[in-house]
Amino acid sequence: MADPDGAAQLRALGSRSLPVVSRGSEYVFAQVIKDVVEFLELDEDTAPELSADELKTRYARILDIAIEQTRLMPDDALTRELPNRPRSWLVLLHHVFQVPVAFLDMEDTGEELSYENMVGPPPDDMKTSAQIAEFGESVRARFNAWADRTKGESFDVEVPTYFGGASRHEMLERAVWHSTQHARQVGSLLEQVNVSADRSISADDIAGLPLTEAVWDTSS
Repeated sequence: MADPDGAAQLRALGSRSLPVVSRGSEYVFAQVIKDVVEFLELDEDTAPELSADELKTRYARILDIAIEQTRLMPDDALTRELPNRPRSWLVLLHHVFQVPVAFLDMEDTGEELSYENMVGPPPDDMKTSAQIAEFGESVRARFNAWADRTKGESFDVEVPTYFGGASRHEMLERAVWHSTQHARQVGSLLEQVNVSADRSISADDIAGLPLTEAVWDTSS
């Protein structure tokens, strides 16, 4: 968090990660929409709109687009920082693919999805767009193999995460919208360096996911 006051407020609440929704001294992790709706006592249906199979298909497309975008990013732009957040462009590009890694690690091991894994930085020797794209290709292959392997399985069971229990379906949806939002941001960064991509995240890619039209968080 770039805002020192906001960071102090986060520490005072006892939270170590974003996003959160707070009310007085109480807060809830805003990682799963259902938890936010229950915390705010809203009467909303928060069940994932897309089925698990639809989410798998959507994620495969998002990863395809993200890999193509990553390959187009000029290496000399990777050290730039994002607006309103102390994160480099390189870290953002890597994070698009680290999100499914954290999800797949949880799936493969049965262990808790950890915050440290979710935000794990790129290794020191990953310095170019081509290297990040290669990482993305390995993640895509792993995801596609998992998607095939889990056909017909139940996604209603609860899985362990660092912010509490959530259904497997909810966690798949969260991984999809998380990477989708960051892939939208990568597309915006390409525009800033005057690079045109053949494909970008479209309205169809966002449809059915709990995302707004905003590409960037404009809060300071």
